Amino acid sequence: MINEQAKFALDLLTAGFDEEMRTARRVIEAIPEDKCDFRPERRVRSAFEMAWHLVSSEIWFLEGILAGQFSPEEPRMPAQVKSIHDILDYYDRNAPALVRQVREMKPEELARPVDFFGMPPKPAVLYLPLLTVHSVHHRAQLALYLRMMGLKVPSIYGGSLDEPFQSAGA
Repeated sequence: MINEQAKFALDLLTAGFDEEMRTARRVIEAIPEDKCDFRPERRVRSAFEMAWHLVSSEIWFLEGILAGQFSPEEPRMPAQVKSIHDILDYYDRNAPALVRQVREMKPEELARPVDFFGMPPKPAVLYLPLLTVHSVHHRAQLALYLRMMGLKVPSIYGGSLDEPFQSAGA
C-alpha cells in the first residue's frame, strides 16, 4: 500500500467513527445499573462485562494501530470502574482522543505493515475495519441483551421498535 492510498483509506474508514461511537455509547447507556449482571446464558459475558469489552477493545485496537503493534491483552479494567456510568466515563475520556491521534497519523505510519498474532501483516490502517466490525458485533449482542431484559433498544442503524426512524426533516 502506498502512502496516498493509506491516507485515503484512513479518511474513508474513519468518516463514520464519531457516529459509531455515539451509537455504541447509547446502547451501553441503556443498560440499567441494576441489570448489569444479566447474562442470557451462564457461559457468556454479563451485560457489564460485554459493555467493558466493547469499550476496552475499541481502545485496544486504536492503541495498537497507533503503536504499530497489538498488545496480547486488552486494557485491564481500572479499579475505579464499577458501573455503567464509569465505563462510559472511561470511554469518553479515552476513545475520542485516540481516534483523533489515529486521524493525525502520517501516511507512512498508516501504510506500515503490522503483525496481528501470526496472521500475515497488513497496513496499520486496514485494522480499522476489524475494529468496526468487532464493535458492531458486540453492540448487537448488547442490543439483544437489552431486548431479552425487556428494555428499550435504542436506534442503531435506522429505527428500532422503541425508537422508530425519523427523517432529518421530521
